[in-house]
Amino acid sequence: MTGSQGGAVSLLDAAPRRRRRRARPRRPPAIRQTTAGIALSGLALLAGVGIALHRDWVPASVLLLIVLLGVFVLRLRAMVVLCLIVIGLFTTLMLSGVSQFNVGTLTVHLLGIGAGLAFVRSRDRLGLQGATSDLMLVDLRDRLVAHGRIPALPTRWRVDSVVRSAYGEAFSGDFVVASRSRNGLLLEIVLVDVSGKGQEAGVRSLLLSGAFGGLLGAMPREAFLPAANSYLLGQDWPEGFATAVHLAVRLDTGEFWVSTAGHPPAIQLHAGSGRIELIDTSGGPALGVVLAPVFSVHSGVMQSGDTLMLYTDGLVEAPGADVELGIDRLMGEAERVVATRTGGAEAVLAGVRAGDSDDRALILVHHD
Repeated sequence: MTGSQGGAVSLLDAAPRRRRRRARPRRPPAIRQTTAGIALSGLALLAGVGIALHRDWVPASVLLLIVLLGVFVLRLRAMVVLCLIVIGLFTTLMLSGVSQFNVGTLTVHLLGIGAGLAFVRSRDRLGLQGATSDLMLVDLRDRLVAHGRIPALPTRWRVDSVVRSAYGEAFSGDFVVASRSRNGLLLEIVLVDVSGKGQEAGVRSLLLSGAFGGLLGAMPREAFLPAANSYLLGQDWPEGFATAVHLAVRLDTGEFWVSTAGHPPAIQLHAGSGRIELIDTSGGPALGVVLAPVFSVHSGVMQSGDTLMLYTDGLVEAPGADVELGIDRLMGEAERVVATRTGGAEAVLAGVRAGDSDDRALILVHHD
């Protein structure tokens, strides 16, 4: 063993050494802002000279274009300096009698500058800098979606899910968290409906999905909803409640357990008899409302061909209509689509024809 280690060292010593590229240190944000501000200010001054000397080649709108570039790359203080320079150039050129400038042109450009400053100010209040800061929001949205990815399952199991936000917004108050145990025998899925909808519930959805993702699979299945309730109470949000349905399925035997917290009941489609069963787990309050709630558990067995359906109230609630009628309509659509194997979650959602004024989510767990 010693000899082989010595040979390895000698081979490494004999190999040509390659120079490692040192990563260039990034400039601090303040220096980058100063550099960008100076560059755009200088560009504005050059544009002003070009407008005065070559009116046919350099239009007045180039100054507004420079302001638009500043909206993308500058923070508020540097943006104010750039806008003052542009306004000074406008005033100087107009007083100098340049034909491109008049009161109407100046008014339009001032309105554009004001809109740009208002936009930069709103981003500055959020701590966002430049156009690339939008990537942070995209990353947050992608992380929310990633928490709901179903882990790989055995060949006889499938999960089909769909989540739609209200009015097609990027964030939804409904989210899914899934986990599979280390030994691979237990699959847990949680479908949560946060109070509010769309973007107003997106931040809370992101926070809760991360927390619930950490809790799921890290404790016994019966302890999940109480732990989630305690976490939500600890946040002390004005609108801090959420409804949830928690499903745990043994992938070897088909045995399952369902618990709900103020959430619509789950539905089981029995392939053998063709019966559709509404699983009664009523009595559990919504998360974040009661200090020490008790959540009832329904246990059952999924036979080959059976399907379990979890959903949020956006699929069954409508203004002025009874929720039970909405659930009956959903069950009828599930019988038409799922029982006949003519479609999945997307087809059921389309068939229910729920309005887009609320977030909607649907999960189908199939045991083939």
